[in-house]
Amino acid sequence: MSFFGFGKLAGIGKQKQSGAPSPAAPKAQPPLFLRKDYALSHLVKGSFKGVVQQPKYTDLNEWLSINTFDFFNLINMFYGVVTDFCTISECPAMSAGPGVEYTWTDTQRKTVKLAAPQYIDYVLSQIQTTLDDEHVFPTKLGAGFPKHIRGTLGVIYRHLFRILAHIYWSHYVELLNLKLEGHVNSLFAHFISFAKEFDLLDRKDMAPMADLIAFYEQQGVICA
Repeated sequence: MSFFGFGKLAGIGKQKQSGAPSPAAPKAQPPLFLRKDYALSHLVKGSFKGVVQQPKYTDLNEWLSINTFDFFNLINMFYGVVTDFCTISECPAMSAGPGVEYTWTDTQRKTVKLAAPQYIDYVLSQIQTTLDDEHVFPTKLGAGFPKHIRGTLGVIYRHLFRILAHIYWSHYVELLNLKLEGHVNSLFAHFISFAKEFDLLDRKDMAPMADLIAFYEQQGVICA
């Protein structure tokens, strides 16, 4: 299951014959985070299935909310680690691998291309505002969750995934230099396991990290 290696049309029509064979195009190297020795670096060994399952006698929305707050804080923290390297000049687009670029929709419903640090700043601010909204995530005893809570969670998880995907594709070297690959891999596996357990992300949303997810499924870290 691979979503990488997007081919480009070389052209249509006749080509001139040459006496010498054309040199083969260099094979694209897989990203560092797919190297087995790095990918297998984890703080938590084994499957995350038991970690993400809803405990007995726990309200589902409470369980979803608690974990969402935790994932937001952890992903925010990891982005803080690489924020000095994620600049407008270094990351002029919010990308996550070949052919993947995310755009922002403004208040006028217009699609806007932003540099990664601008996009992530907007996303984190928007999520923080949503998490602080008592009408969406009530903290008072007896207050219920809104009917649209699952839709709101889907938007949050989609945006958090994009930040993680950008960190992996654009800033994994910095994490390796800081010896944090085991930490971010564990966070990623936990996050994806939780999202899959409660159907918070579509397969198409996870496409930029499909190869790593497939590898973790094969290893039994993430349930297929």
